[in-house]
This record gives sequence, C-alpha cells and structure tokens, in this order.
Amino acid sequence: MDIFSAESLHETWEILSTEFLQATWETLYATVLSTFFAILIGLPLGVLLVVGEKKGIAPLPKGLMSFLNILINLLRSVPFLILMIVVMPLTRLIMGTVVGTAPSIIPLVIASFPFVSRLVESSLREVNPNVIEAAQSMGATPFQIITKVLIPESVPSLISNFTIAITTILGYTAMSGVIGGGGLGKIAINYGYYRYKYLIMICAVILLIVMVQVFQSIGTHLAVKLDKRLKNQ
Repeated sequence: MDIFSAESLHETWEILSTEFLQATWETLYATVLSTFFAILIGLPLGVLLVVGEKKGIAPLPKGLMSFLNILINLLRSVPFLILMIVVMPLTRLIMGTVVGTAPSIIPLVIASFPFVSRLVESSLREVNPNVIEAAQSMGATPFQIITKVLIPESVPSLISNFTIAITTILGYTAMSGVIGGGGLGKIAINYGYYRYKYLIMICAVILLIVMVQVFQSIGTHLAVKLDKRLKNQ
C-alpha cells in the first residue's frame, strides 16, 4: 500500500483534524503531571541519598540507605512495559480502571521517580564541597544547608536533568498506548500498528519529536539563564 496515495492522505487528514489535537493534549497532560509527581517524590529521595550517606551532612542508618538504594535500583531496572502490567492492580485500585490517560499516570510516576532521584543525586554531588563546609563552619543546620546551599547551587544542573526526565517520560507516554493509555502513543499503536496506517503513525512520531525539541529548548534556556557561573563571566 502506498502511504502517500490520495486515499491515505485524505484519511490521515481526517484523523489529524479530528483526533490529533485531543491526543496531543492528553500526551502533554500525562507528561507534565507525571513529571511533577516524579519530581515531588524523586527530589527528596535524591537529597536523602546525598545527605544521608556515611560522610554526608545528616547521616542516616546504613540499613535505611541500603533499602533506598536497592528500591531505586530495582524500580529502575524493570522495563516500563513490564512495570505497567505489574502495577495494574494498584492503578485499578486508585483510578478504578487501567484504560485511559489519567490511569497511565500511576505507572509513569512509579517508573520515573527512581530515575529522577538518581538525577537529583548526580546534580547535588556536583556542588563544591568547600561551599558546604563554609556553611557548616557558620553553624548552618543540615536543613539550612539543603535549602540554602545544596539545592540553590545545583539549580542549573537540576533543571537540565529535569529536562532529561520530562523527555524520557514523554517517551514512556507513547509506550503506554500499548495497554490502553491515551495520547499520541494510542494513535500510533491503533492506526500504525494494528491497521497499517503508517502515515498516521509517522505524523504522531513527528509530533512527539517536536514536543521533545520544545521541552529541551525550554529546559536548556532556563538552565543557562539561571547559571550564576555564566552571569559572572
């Protein structure tokens, strides 16, 4: 079948004009909300991984740190498609169904927050130890060091890593279409895979690429704008 035939072009235009706007909104909705909750969970976890280690500013029990590391590594090692199936009972318990855009947010958050916590950990470890030591010498509490030194000093790196997270989650939303998630992934699967309407699938992929580029451009711009090292040059 010629994907650029008059019939194919006409059908693709009909789908574009009737379903793509809603699908794009569903993808944005799931991506942004999932990223928000992933950061809400992953940011504190990433902070704990840094400050709670043996030589950190607020050491935590070794058993607790081992548990956190194992949990994060375990969740990160499970492929997203398998994770979605595994957490179906939890999704159904919370949302009442496993089909649709809103239910897909549950597995998206569970798959993403461990990734975010490692990104946060990486950003915080980039902070100059001398700055932390200076804050300690002035009598700052661990909470003050976290909120006034660690996080503010690592903001550009955090934004860059959160940009990586949101583009990764965007890719996950496309995969959620396999088990009934909404958005562009659902269109790509339903039309491109099941019905062999490859032009529709190509359009969905192009839209996903555009969204990735937009998120990446915004994230890069914010990271550069907030980088104090560049302002001082």
